[in-house]
Amino acid sequence: MQVRCLETLRSMAFESKRNRSCLEAAGAVEFLVYIIKSYDSSLLLEIESKEGSEVIKAGDEALSILYHIKLSGTCLKSIVGNDNGFVESLLKILKKGSYQSRAYATMLEGSFEVADPIHLISLTPEFFAEIVRTLRDQINQQATKAALKLLPELLHWGRNRIKAVEGGAVFVIVELLLESSDKRTSELALVVLDQLCGCAEGRAEFLNHAAGLAMVSKKIFRVSHAASERAVRILSSICRFSVTSRVLQEMLQVGVVAKLCLVLQLDNSSKTKEKAREILKLHARVWRNHACIPSHLLSSYPSSS
Repeated sequence: MQVRCLETLRSMAFESKRNRSCLEAAGAVEFLVYIIKSYDSSLLLEIESKEGSEVIKAGDEALSILYHIKLSGTCLKSIVGNDNGFVESLLKILKKGSYQSRAYATMLEGSFEVADPIHLISLTPEFFAEIVRTLRDQINQQATKAALKLLPELLHWGRNRIKAVEGGAVFVIVELLLESSDKRTSELALVVLDQLCGCAEGRAEFLNHAAGLAMVSKKIFRVSHAASERAVRILSSICRFSVTSRVLQEMLQVGVVAKLCLVLQLDNSSKTKEKAREILKLHARVWRNHACIPSHLLSSYPSSS
């Protein structure tokens, strides 16, 4: 019975938007959620495709269908907000599912933006650890971007930032910035890193990464205006709240200070330029007139008065 229902739903899910609305109204979503929640005990199905046949769990098939239905915001909020174990089921799939199922689970979690704050605040450290693992594994570009879009929705709350940091998010984000040449991925990663550096634990992990300061500085002017603004914000958080003599020297040596001087010369955004000026003035006694700053940029160094 389940097999026939899933086959019918699959054929309808990939068709018109009208079909998707009918599926919501007919209770198909509740059926799919039920199958997903029974993931561990779900039946095995033989699925035919262009490449041949493969055997997968009914829970994996239900998850794929649910993703392709493209549910309405109202329906998504109902699923996520009813505290019916659906989030826990997605977590289970993130831990045990195939790469494709983990990708679908991550993309469905993007629907958390419609969830009530109480459900977002109560997410477990394990949940964040699995989202970070999705980023580390780089299952596919869709899943990576879905995870990067999801995290800012969850990191508005300080507790969630700490959970994400403990799950290894800072290290993975910096590594992602090192490896990615995709503009949108870099922008999203810098948004997440900016939020993580909003807590002391996040800043400490950032500074523990040997390439952290250099990589964030490198992204200024090389990605987009939005990325440059976020990069300068991250550097500002470090310079205001977590600076040490070692950090100040590293910022000179890896070119952060020179890049901030360049921001004063080239950036048209008054907000970003002002933040760069504040950073340079804050540590002028250490940085000003230092040999590491090229002479053509030193003229841009702001007065400390």
